[in-house]
Amino acid sequence: MKISNLPRPLKGIIPPMITPLLDRDNIDVKGLEKLVEHIIAGGVHGLFILGTTGEAPSLSYKLRYELIERTCKLVNNRVPVLVGITDTSHIESIKIAEHSQKQGVSAVVLAPPYYFQAGQPELIEYIEHLAPKIPLPLYLYNMPSCTKVFFEPDTVIKAAQIPNIHGIKDSSANMIYFHKLLLLLNERKDFSFLVGPEELLAETILLGGHGGICGGANIFPKLYVDLYNASIAGDIEKIRELHKKVMWISTTIYSTGRYSSSFIKGVKASLNLMGICNDFIEEPFHCFREPEKEKIAKYLKQFKDFKG
Repeated sequence: MKISNLPRPLKGIIPPMITPLLDRDNIDVKGLEKLVEHIIAGGVHGLFILGTTGEAPSLSYKLRYELIERTCKLVNNRVPVLVGITDTSHIESIKIAEHSQKQGVSAVVLAPPYYFQAGQPELIEYIEHLAPKIPLPLYLYNMPSCTKVFFEPDTVIKAAQIPNIHGIKDSSANMIYFHKLLLLLNERKDFSFLVGPEELLAETILLGGHGGICGGANIFPKLYVDLYNASIAGDIEKIRELHKKVMWISTTIYSTGRYSSSFIKGVKASLNLMGICNDFIEEPFHCFREPEKEKIAKYLKQFKDFKG
């Protein structure tokens, strides 16, 4: 039986929390506590752990299970907690979901298995086999830049008929795809449409989406909550003002490094400089070194005075 305290559709800002680490196999416990309190204080509507920003594929299973336990205790039912269960192993996804339920998690999130690329008929069969074994509401996670596989619209429509699938997070940055889903599932008023790239948050809400899984809300949670609220209210002047700040973050903090890991490095470096948590990153990556951290420190100071 699937029991959930989640509203349907799920709405708002649900940050994909980074995983504070001391080293390869130890959580920064004090940093995790500070981070959870920092994010919740910004007025967010939920918390998503073990996603891309949380470096989930790089973490040991020991760390994943421990993070679920510690985060749920710290959140203490103040907001819903969502957990990523994406894995190359069908069984491990189920195990993480079962552990999540025992800790009081509200829902789980699933991207296509990576490494071997599944065809769409294989993918829908995979979901049909997995979903009934998941003891929590399940959200699909479209992340083709990492998994190399799309949840194509027809696959999402079929998956939406499975009782415990409640919505989708789309991180493709393909707004044509996103709007096709909104149109094709227009009758499903209980199905959540959440966007990953925060640069698209405002237009997503204005045109019918329900919220954002915004990585920058690790650093500035209130900014993204304010942008969400302005978008719900249709306050175009306020949207323009706040969207400029989001884009400034995207072109500075997220763009400091040279590689695709730069986004995570930028977020972790910012939180470290703010005194919230350690900035250790799992292999094969490493945290920003002094030249990059000096740039991030400069950007954080500039952000306070940023007018757009």
